[in-house]
Amino acid sequence: MNAEAPIRIDPKERRSRLQRRLWVAFRRSRIISLLEVVTVAVLIVMATVSYLVIARQGPQTLLTPPVVAALMVANLVPAMALMVLIARRVAMRRAARSPIGGRGRLHVRLVALFSAIASIPTLIVVIFASLLFQSGNNFWFSEKPRGMLENAALIARSAYNQELARVDGEARTMSADFPKYFEGVPIDSLQFREGLAYQVYVRNLSEAVLLTVTPDRGIQTQALANPYDPPLREVVTPQLIERLQRGEESIVVPLRDRIAAVTSAKLGPNMFLYVARLHEPQMMQQVQRAQAVLSDYEALQARSRVLQLRFNAALLVVSLLIVAIAIWIALTLADRLVRPVGQLVDAARRVTAGDLSARVPGSRVHDEVGTLGNAFNRMTRRLEEQTGALLTANDQLDSRRAFIEAVLSGVTAGVISVDRERRVRLINSSAEGLLKTSQRDAVGRRLSELAPELDRQLDAEEREDIVQVASAGEPRTLAVKRVRVEAGHVLTFDDITDQLLDQRRAAWSDVARRIAHEIKNPLTPIQLAAERLQRRYGSEVSSDPATFERLTGTIVRQVGDLRRMVDEFSSFARMPKPVFRAEAINEVARQALFLHEVAHPDIRFTLEAPEPSPTLVCDRRQLGQALTNIVKNAVEAIQQKREERGGGSEDEVAMTVRASSTHICIDIADSGIGLPKDRGRLTEPYMTTRAKGTGLGLAIVKKIVEEHCGSIDFDDAPGGGTMVRLAFDAETLARFGASGGDVNVSENNIVNG
Repeated sequence: MNAEAPIRIDPKERRSRLQRRLWVAFRRSRIISLLEVVTVAVLIVMATVSYLVIARQGPQTLLTPPVVAALMVANLVPAMALMVLIARRVAMRRAARSPIGGRGRLHVRLVALFSAIASIPTLIVVIFASLLFQSGNNFWFSEKPRGMLENAALIARSAYNQELARVDGEARTMSADFPKYFEGVPIDSLQFREGLAYQVYVRNLSEAVLLTVTPDRGIQTQALANPYDPPLREVVTPQLIERLQRGEESIVVPLRDRIAAVTSAKLGPNMFLYVARLHEPQMMQQVQRAQAVLSDYEALQARSRVLQLRFNAALLVVSLLIVAIAIWIALTLADRLVRPVGQLVDAARRVTAGDLSARVPGSRVHDEVGTLGNAFNRMTRRLEEQTGALLTANDQLDSRRAFIEAVLSGVTAGVISVDRERRVRLINSSAEGLLKTSQRDAVGRRLSELAPELDRQLDAEEREDIVQVASAGEPRTLAVKRVRVEAGHVLTFDDITDQLLDQRRAAWSDVARRIAHEIKNPLTPIQLAAERLQRRYGSEVSSDPATFERLTGTIVRQVGDLRRMVDEFSSFARMPKPVFRAEAINEVARQALFLHEVAHPDIRFTLEAPEPSPTLVCDRRQLGQALTNIVKNAVEAIQQKREERGGGSEDEVAMTVRASSTHICIDIADSGIGLPKDRGRLTEPYMTTRAKGTGLGLAIVKKIVEEHCGSIDFDDAPGGGTMVRLAFDAETLARFGASGGDVNVSENNIVNG
């Protein structure tokens, strides 16, 4: 058994494998789509459940650590899964836009791998962080820290309040002792001042002031002890005095560095006692600070639920952000890994398309992919060099072929090259024009299909021959030469149809001239003799005068017919040189129609021409003669149709004049019998389809048209009949008119033709 024999796979098995792969891909796509829908649904359900669980608890009730951890995991897992699925779609689209194409398996695998690497540790960290945070949160917002802070604030406040109460009590007691202690002692005496100082010292006060307050004099100090610059005006205000006068026993005023108390003195009207005890300024600040700490703690405890939710929400967002960063890194890494492979694929496709200059960028890292890229560049460089050599050789061949084709296209002779199977390999433009074909249609076809007459010539013994071919229904005469080559035959042929026609026309012109000369001389004596017999002996013949009259009349009529025929021979043989002048073509056409319109009222004649009339430089008499002959043939065709088929009440001869900037066309259409099969010979001399025709009318028309740098074509008219088209080169004729008509038109027409 040959181990190197190729393994052939049955087409049915190949289709079956392809169908299985498509089915597996379809099922996988359906499963992934279903998984995406399920993931979105699970995420929505988990978010709803989390909201309900949070909303069910009180606004200041903290969630337990297990509940918070469970909610975090329940929301993170579907969210991460949804991010991975979305990243999978993004990876597949990016891979599809890359030169490699496909479903982006490398992108998807890297996204899945990096997502798993980032998700699993993130979940573990989230769980432990949430549990630790919730445990610490529960401790700090429990009753123990709150009681400790409340007790500290209460102790500070209680100590301060006790100090306020002691100063207030000492002030009242001191005021009550004044009447007994200072009975009979003047206020301005030394004994009073010493007694007041003793009271301050004994009661552990810092200062005392006895003062009076009157509306007209204000505050007046009567006595003081250990003054520390007491702020009397700050403490003893009219509002305070008014309160004491209304019956309040004493009023305590806490200041920044002291605690002051004011009470009514029992020594006289409008007399008041001010006492104060100094303390450190930090004492009040410590009390305020303890109270502020307690207030902040209470505010923080009131916001503990919000802080718990914010921390876990931030933890959730950071976790998803970590997964997103991992996915982005995976996509970026996949792009970097796939980029050199994509460059290789793109370069390979460019090479497949024929661009051998394709190269992949050089890799700065000497790894396996870089080695592969360097090998690919060496291969394409070598292919480009070899292909360049081949292209140079092909260019040389193309230049030679172009030179041969230029030579062949420049010659007027047709050239056809056929192989051994007689299939056309090469055909030049002249052959295309003669055979009415094209290079694309002719090359590759058998010669028998393209030109059966030329194919038969290959079997003939003569290497040169005259062959009649039908080119688009028109017979052409070709002078053919055959050369045998190694790969087949080469046929060269010239179209000698016009040459033979010119020779035939010249021969007929010579014959017509001789006939006109030989016949025209005796016609006049015969006609005169017949007319004299009628006049001289017509009345003397008595035996059968009617027969005599009929016979002599027949001689006169036949002589007239012969004279008209001789005139046509003379016209054909000696066509005068045209005299070119600018003429209104509409008038020439209208005059040609008018002559026959009067003679044949049963036929409708129409002329369609633009106004104002186009101008054509021509010989008015000769062009009118040509149009008259064509209209005459149209009328005779209609009459022939009526004789053969009958009817004809709607017969018509229509003439249409169309003008452009360079050409003028005249179309004459009739509803007559139509064209014969051999329509290509209609303009040959003595070619006629009618019994009484001479065959010179259309020959004269063609000669006139050619001398006017024009062409004549025959075609079937729409709806039946014949259409004759005369086309004139107005620009060339205008130059003839500018030169005064002294131009050899025949030679110019031959050159242009």
